[in-house]
Order: sequence, then structure tokens, then C-alpha cells
Amino acid sequence: MAAIAVAAAGGLAYYLVVTGKLTLDTGLGRQTRALGPFGIDIDAPAETVFDVVAAPYLHRTPRAMASHLRVLDRGTDLVLAEHYTPLHGGRLTAVTLETVAFDRPRRIAFRLVRGPVPHLTEQFALSARDGMTRLDYSGEIGMDYGAAGQWWADRVAAAWEAAVRSSFAGIKAEAERRAGRGRPN
Repeated sequence: MAAIAVAAAGGLAYYLVVTGKLTLDTGLGRQTRALGPFGIDIDAPAETVFDVVAAPYLHRTPRAMASHLRVLDRGTDLVLAEHYTPLHGGRLTAVTLETVAFDRPRRIAFRLVRGPVPHLTEQFALSARDGMTRLDYSGEIGMDYGAAGQWWADRVAAAWEAAVRSSFAGIKAEAERRAGRGRPN
């Protein structure tokens, strides 16, 4: 009976942490690890690439992104947004609340307010050369509770980086389409 109660409590804790309903932020045994760095070259001007990444935050969020993003407060260079990431084949959705800051056309920076870890910062840095843009991603994730927290941070980091990597293909395609350099459909 005690084993069932422990398993149920563990399952509930997992659900609450993953969905962002509970953030464990004690600072005890905090360890951090890098996210990325990785990047992609895009055959489009930096302004165009910046606009592709920033548009869902700074302007009306497209209907196609509504299941992944909800902007709660929108300013000219800072927004507060919820991000939704399906997990376990869509049976569970990770929810994060983040500030997103814009420094046109050089940088878009994210800072976690609430989510499955107590500390997360990340950025997209854009650098232009010869009509091309290099879009680089980097960040830092931190978790409390020493080795157990590090194990959890590694799991979250893998999912986080996979989500960013998968978004790069869409960013590249749309920026190159807008610049008139993408492959015709």
C-alpha cells in the first residue's frame, strides 16, 4: 500500500513539474549546464530572419501556432508568453512561461519565469555577412538538488534543444521564401 502511495505521489509530482504547475526553486545544490550552442546559415538578410522569429510574439500569433504559443502581454521590445510543448506522444504538454526580449536585428533572448526547471536562459543571436544570416542558439539551464537535479536538467535540456533544432528548418524555409531565395513549391 505504501508503494502505491509513493508511486502516486511521484506521478503527481512529475505531472505538476512537467506541466509548469509546480516549479521547485530552492537554490539547494544548484547546478547549471549549457544549452547548445548550435546554429544554422540562412540565405536571407538578418532583418528578415529576425522578423520570422519575432513575428508570432510581436504581432498577432498565427492560428497555426496557437497550440504552441500564447502571448499574455505584448510590448514593443518585450513580451510575456506561454509555450506549449507536447511530450510522450502528445499525452502530456509541458507549459513554460517566459519573457522574450528583442534587440533588432541582433538578438532575441528568453528567460524562464515558470516551468519544469527553476533557471533557464536562452538566446537566438543573428549575424549578417554577404547577404546571409547566421542564426545561433545558446543558453543555460539550471536545476537544484545536486545529482538528481542534474539528471532532470539533462532530460529537459534534450527535449528543449530538440524543439529548437526542429524550429530551425521552418525558420530557414520561411526566411528564404520571404527573401525570394527558397526553393519553389
